[in-house]
Amino acid sequence: MKKVLIICLFFVSTLVLAAPSQIGNVKGYTLNNAGKLVQFSNIVFDGGKVVAIGGKELEQDYADATYIDGKNKVMLPGLIDAHGHVLGLGESILQVDLRESKTALDAAKMVQAYAKKQQDSPWIIGRGWNQVLWPSKTFPTASMLDEYVKNKPVMLSRVDGHASWVNSKALEIAGITKDTLDPPGGKIVRDKQGNPTGILVDNAESLLYKHLPKTSENTLKAQLDAAGKQMLSEGITSVHDAGISKKVYDYFKKRVSEHSLPVRIYPMIAATSPILKQLLETGHVQDQYDWLSIRSVKAYGDGALGSRGAALLKPYSDDPHNKGLLVTREKDLKPLFDLVLGHGFQLNFHAIGDRANRLALDQFSDTFDRLGGKSQRNRVEHSQIINVDDIPRFKSLGIIPSMQPTHATSDMNMAEDRVGADRLKGAYAWQSFLKQGSPVAFGSDFPVELSNPFFGLHAAVTRQDRNNSPDKGWIPIEAVTVTQAFKGFTLDAAYAAHQEKILGGLTQGKWADFILVDQDIFTISPQDIWKTQVLETWIAGERRFKK
Repeated sequence: MKKVLIICLFFVSTLVLAAPSQIGNVKGYTLNNAGKLVQFSNIVFDGGKVVAIGGKELEQDYADATYIDGKNKVMLPGLIDAHGHVLGLGESILQVDLRESKTALDAAKMVQAYAKKQQDSPWIIGRGWNQVLWPSKTFPTASMLDEYVKNKPVMLSRVDGHASWVNSKALEIAGITKDTLDPPGGKIVRDKQGNPTGILVDNAESLLYKHLPKTSENTLKAQLDAAGKQMLSEGITSVHDAGISKKVYDYFKKRVSEHSLPVRIYPMIAATSPILKQLLETGHVQDQYDWLSIRSVKAYGDGALGSRGAALLKPYSDDPHNKGLLVTREKDLKPLFDLVLGHGFQLNFHAIGDRANRLALDQFSDTFDRLGGKSQRNRVEHSQIINVDDIPRFKSLGIIPSMQPTHATSDMNMAEDRVGADRLKGAYAWQSFLKQGSPVAFGSDFPVELSNPFFGLHAAVTRQDRNNSPDKGWIPIEAVTVTQAFKGFTLDAAYAAHQEKILGGLTQGKWADFILVDQDIFTISPQDIWKTQVLETWIAGERRFKK
């Protein structure tokens, strides 16, 4: 029998004891349980949950409720990011951010400026570089960093988190030389003489990890608090954290017991955890107020497209001797899937390339036939480059594609170079999935992409970047409507976490998680959706952010 670990919060909430509250005079939108868009002007909530939505008649029906004038602002359910990295976001806020670097030289100078302010830090760590956006479009080298930071080790994650750029001091500390072998599922990029250039792809990054400073609880607190503050300011009330360690698992439990989580979190246990079986045997973790729910595992199939680590059925169009990397060996998939699904946990498998996606579908099918587990609402995270023959298999196997709209608009400048036009027929195929009846859970993959969900809503609808390029959208046949995109960030995201009965909308009995914004995303030009500003964010009927 499946175990469920319930976390009880032993405190008396003033919220529960307070009189009902009503916010009126809003332009409210929500999806009902059938997924249809509903408008309302008034909402009543009590004990943190929605009692009713409707028109001005609610002012008479609930005359005893504390009334708040919404001043004709637009109200939406709190948005759910179905794939992010919470502490990674906090880390990126607190470390050197290279997202805006224009060249490798520009990035190196940013690192130098940051290092001068961090004299006591044993390592300089950052994230966000993307060589595809630089004029050279080539990987940077350790020597470029050495010129600006020589005597302190530097580790800079690529924007997608699937490659690191390091200086010579970091290579020296890790003992990475010409004679170091590539680890399984990883690649040490080398020059013509075989010497490491300073780029470590996927599992090769692990050669450095044991040398990094240990993460303290104070560091975790700073990261979570920073990430929470940003998410609340952007209208995110719930997030699916895509891969956590035992240390983070314990920390989240500690924070929920203190009633101090900034947003609702649905963490996925990292399949790489050395005590995965023990955590599965502990059972599901669920607190009584639905701030924390742990019932899923994040497994890792391949790398990313930008670093040519996505596992493909045929070679890269711009690298004919490379088919990408499998981060988890093919022979290890069956025991992993059997272990996770056999313990009644949802399995969420990272797959970007068409080979990784096919391997995932094949293994889901095999395990379902032998052990069951189809009802766990298993997911493929990213589902980016898919052979068109495999798209219907998601529906038949009940696999949820968990996709990030801004990946398409970020990747459009290099995706065709990587895989050619033919393979793009099954790429970033949001509308194809929806037409066949697959729920599509939308997210951002922050800090790979920016965390603002309105950027994702905009990208999903327009298939354009925030400069309205390309003119009619990239592969516009796969664009979705505003309502479909809204559903992906609310009801479908909640469904992907087994939470559609409590989150993802503002219907009776669900948690009163909502936001007030400055414009109506359903009536404005779709090109302006990304400009939406969040004015207030409420969770369980309590205001958590005000602009």
